[in-house]
Amino acid sequence: MEFKIERVAELARLNLKPEEKQKLERDLGAILDYVHKLSLLDTAGVEPTSHVLNMENVFRKDEAKTSNAAEKALAHAPQADGRFFKVPKIVQR
Repeated sequence: MEFKIERVAELARLNLKPEEKQKLERDLGAILDYVHKLSLLDTAGVEPTSHVLNMENVFRKDEAKTSNAAEKALAHAPQADGRFFKVPKIVQR
């Protein structure tokens, strides 16, 4: 599993010390073992849920209203062209 730990660390842009790699390998191994145990459970009669507790939406009501967010954002832009950000060309032919 050593090579996998190094690859995960590389993807996450982590510089791990050897002892950190060993601990991460143990921890990740324990997690994968637990996930394997869960995959062995018979869930045929279990109804899918998104949360185990009854939850209510606590967000505010969605109401349409005018916004000037674009103007505020463009006010801080180094360059703008009408309603759009003007950025330097980075694609070369």
